[in-house]
Amino acid sequence: MQSTDRLSDAGADLGNCIGPAHASPAVIVVIRPKRTYGCAVKNTQGSLEDVTRRLEIIQAISDQVLVHLEADEFLDSLLERVREVMNVDTAVVLLLDRRERILVATAAKGIEEEVSQAAHVPVGQGFAGRVAAERRPVLIPDATSADLFNPLLVQRGLRSLLGVPLIGRGKLVGVMHVGTLTRRVFTEEETEVLQHAAAHAALAVQSLLSRAERAGALELQRSLVPSALPDVHGVEWTARYRPGTASLGGDWYDVFPLPSGEFGIVMGDVAGHGFAAAVVMGRMRSALRAYALESTDPAEVLHKLNRKMQHFEPDATATVLYAVCDPSWEQIRLSSAGHCPPVLALPGSPAAPVAVKPDVLIGLGEEVPRQSTTVKLPPGALLCFYTDGLVERRSSSIDSDIDRLCEAVYAGPPEEVSAAVMAALIGRQPTADDVALLVMRRTTTA
Repeated sequence: MQSTDRLSDAGADLGNCIGPAHASPAVIVVIRPKRTYGCAVKNTQGSLEDVTRRLEIIQAISDQVLVHLEADEFLDSLLERVREVMNVDTAVVLLLDRRERILVATAAKGIEEEVSQAAHVPVGQGFAGRVAAERRPVLIPDATSADLFNPLLVQRGLRSLLGVPLIGRGKLVGVMHVGTLTRRVFTEEETEVLQHAAAHAALAVQSLLSRAERAGALELQRSLVPSALPDVHGVEWTARYRPGTASLGGDWYDVFPLPSGEFGIVMGDVAGHGFAAAVVMGRMRSALRAYALESTDPAEVLHKLNRKMQHFEPDATATVLYAVCDPSWEQIRLSSAGHCPPVLALPGSPAAPVAVKPDVLIGLGEEVPRQSTTVKLPPGALLCFYTDGLVERRSSSIDSDIDRLCEAVYAGPPEEVSAAVMAALIGRQPTADDVALLVMRRTTTA
């Protein structure tokens, strides 16, 4: 492997070549851009105009992306333009899978089988992997004997390659690379054009994927909460869910009948945001329902749920409140895994938090003891369950916000109470975190 300083006089510092010491004598150039911004154009006015034209073509499609296209459509359109303005045979985008630390071929022009065959490259290995690891452009003037991880590049007869990282808001998003079937020395101006395209692609992909992830998480979340609460004699209830403005979390509530004739009530909040949190929430919801069929003791159900999550989802944590109501609705048994206490309002009395011990969160402490608390529900009693998005504000303490919640809760019709609660604690101000609210009231002694 040999190094070269061929580009160093034109504004790029070249480091040592990449690849193992025993590799064949292919030339791989790592381009370290200097701090000067823009194209290092020292040629004729025609060269400057050519670069400007190329950048304008890339800019034109980027300006329309967020309104009209999905991520895959945008990348296909962008790569078509990149292939055109750079006069190359192939153009590829690989996006980073952060969990697996691999680059996955997502869009390609001229070498579409990279996508259809699900080509992937570990970060740090091969051509694209090194671009991602080093976070700077890499040029391979002669790829025939270079250390390439993806055999497709060799099979298609590519001779020269140029790759740049996709970095958006300081985070690595993926890699974009172009290739030619004939030997070619990519210029600094061409490197700048590809970097410009990559910068636009990174920001657009981040925005589009964030939008798609939010929509997917919201759809999943809504599919996992009851579409309607059970119509049961002796109790009336209502529920509300409001997504956060920052990103969706793993908040959920659930109400279901048990074989014993009792009813299970769940209010939970998985740590984290986005689609991943929604998926964990779905798994946790299903597991809790299964354990609820085996035991009517809320503490035992949460104990089993905790063991399951620690074994199969070791990185997940959640607060969960699980309650079991008697068929007569005269009492309710509760167990809390670090969740906010429900608020109880009795007719003629001010509302107050239920004195239930907040045991350790789900996902922490496998053999920690858990306990259940029994609460009497006389006719007209009302319980308010909620997630912390309702009572956590940066401008105030959670205790003071729980006090405000208690002031808003009263032993009245659940729909009116939930409206009063949302008005008092949310109002017109958007909340960064999700808010889930479930209000139930015992109506008769039967």
